[in-house]
Amino acid sequence: MSVMLHRRGVLSAGLAALSLAALGGGSAQAQAARLRMLWWGSQERADRTNKAISAYKQVKPDLDIAGEFAGWSDYWPRLATQVAGRNAPDLIQMDYRYIFEYGRRGALAPLDDYIGKGLKIEDFGKMNIDSGRVDGKLYGINLGVNSSAVFFDKAAWEKSGATPPSIGQTWEEFAENAAKLSKNKPKPGYFATADASGVEPSFENWLRQNGKSLYTQDGGIGFDPTDATKWFTLWADLRKSGACVPADVQALDQLNIETNPLTTGKAATAFAHSNQFVGYQKLNKAKLAISSYPKSTKDGPSGHYLKPSMLISVANGSAGIEQAVGFINFLVADPQGIDILGVERGVPASESMRNALTPKLDEVSKSMVEYIAEITPGVGDLPPAPPPGAGEFAFVLKRTAEEVGFGKISPEEGGDRLVKESETVIKRK
Repeated sequence: MSVMLHRRGVLSAGLAALSLAALGGGSAQAQAARLRMLWWGSQERADRTNKAISAYKQVKPDLDIAGEFAGWSDYWPRLATQVAGRNAPDLIQMDYRYIFEYGRRGALAPLDDYIGKGLKIEDFGKMNIDSGRVDGKLYGINLGVNSSAVFFDKAAWEKSGATPPSIGQTWEEFAENAAKLSKNKPKPGYFATADASGVEPSFENWLRQNGKSLYTQDGGIGFDPTDATKWFTLWADLRKSGACVPADVQALDQLNIETNPLTTGKAATAFAHSNQFVGYQKLNKAKLAISSYPKSTKDGPSGHYLKPSMLISVANGSAGIEQAVGFINFLVADPQGIDILGVERGVPASESMRNALTPKLDEVSKSMVEYIAEITPGVGDLPPAPPPGAGEFAFVLKRTAEEVGFGKISPEEGGDRLVKESETVIKRK
């Protein structure tokens, strides 16, 4: 609990200082010829990003870009601390759930004036451009399109005699087959699936399948204790049947590729973002397959939607905003930058770049593009914009799910607690 309070304190303090930091110039002290870039992700992402930085150095030899990265859980406290200390990086990898808070507090530079000039993103399409807007202003550029997805070791599923995940499979069918795999497990301590009860995108997808949402249009919680209880019960039943990893194994997952039970050899299935497929395959010896989430009912909605896997923003007050915009354009609209990044950050939003890239992709990357194309006809609308405090919800969900998993509280108690604690961190617009 003390770790959570510390994390919350860091985030709150940093976010509270955003307006002051923006007024103070953010990273204005940085020289125009030197930019700092901060991103989260795996080593695979870091390697690709650093390669792109090196390639851009050949285009702009008078510009230095210093890059640094962190895991998801550490990234946001680090960014909040840097912003609060008026030491914001010039280039900021941004998430859809956080951009509204940072944008509204004046920490990000509006980029509308660069469209068609330094930013050649006209063929992104309105939805992909607007995914980076806050209250009508463009604060983030779409780095790639993705959706939630299931990654799995197809051979492990089939060798057990179980039917692997597939588009159209229901949660009930998934549970039955997962229990079958675990019963016929190839080695001790191996299970059909990781426990996704504490994974925010998984919970959101399930809510959307059942006519609910994480948040309402006015910034409130879009689910009630009964909904959360059903979600925790679904996973409690999977644990009881031996279908998913036990709580002590799942607790080691820090919500990144390296520590997910699929990567650590404890499970045959992971619930993640489609753009992470490249990173997962890089770290897994077994050949992985990709599919959509199980559905609540055969004829019901899939719960999926297309979202920016991440965005890239520029700190308000950066002394090198034009240089930063130039590098962003290199990443999202220049064939050389697109080739280097591939689809690790998602499928390019630019139609022309996507069409040029696809024939060059390896089998793993092509699977991602095909997956997005396959689910697109059945996706729903982009959900309501996350309200202030939404970034903290992921930590509340993970902690509550772990307490249910360890048997410290029941699914019903978990449902009540999730709603109550969510209401303390979420602030209505």
